[in-house]
Amino acid sequence: MKQLIYFRPIILIFLSLAVFSCASRKDMTYYQNIDQLSKLENSTSYETRLQPDDLLMIVVMAENPEVAAPFNMPSLVLQSTSEVENQQVRMNSYLVDSKGFIQFPILGAIQLGGLTRTEAVAKMTKELEKYINKPSINLRILNYKITVQGEVTQPGIHTITSERITLTEALSMSGDLTVYGKRDNILVIREENGKKQATRVDITKADFLNSPFYYLKQNDVVYVEPNKTKINSSVVGPNTAIVLSSISLLVTIIALTIR
Repeated sequence: MKQLIYFRPIILIFLSLAVFSCASRKDMTYYQNIDQLSKLENSTSYETRLQPDDLLMIVVMAENPEVAAPFNMPSLVLQSTSEVENQQVRMNSYLVDSKGFIQFPILGAIQLGGLTRTEAVAKMTKELEKYINKPSINLRILNYKITVQGEVTQPGIHTITSERITLTEALSMSGDLTVYGKRDNILVIREENGKKQATRVDITKADFLNSPFYYLKQNDVVYVEPNKTKINSSVVGPNTAIVLSSISLLVTIIALTIR
């Protein structure tokens, strides 16, 4: 009887650990086989391509501002520099329609969908050279955003100020994965050419660095699936006290019965 009472706390601890199993190193560590990769792709080769629903800021500049003025929306006279800058962004923004076109002053409809930023600037420069000597163009995406959901510290929608972000950067912006996130089965949902596609990415293996989903695109959705420990704890969690009390009661009954 004394031996059973002595081992009772040990039994409770063992049963508790059985409910919340431990994860191994291979489930938690990133880039595990990076030394085995023959090569890594050049990061400078990647450029985001413009797509429908992108909101573009396009400002045309020239040596003579008066020559460029007709190609820019008129700015309002405001009180502060920041207000002027914000107003300029709003006034010189263009939405890429479902067919990839924008409507630009004087030039009319121009198809930019499917082009990289470099290609879009080159195309517009060629068109503007018919009217302006040596035009300069500032073009960027205003509504570049990605969504991160699931087992990360801070899930949410992130607005990207640059035009390139990696999957690992997006996860870092969300505070990285929690200990309950499945690192070998991260879901990335993407829409291209009007069609949605989904793929699973394993960030514990360095191979994903050369994957088409290493660099995210505007409006991508990243979902981190919970592991078995989190799923099990979601069932047991709200009733942990009841479960442990029941186990304790069961051990007590067994002890009394044996005595």
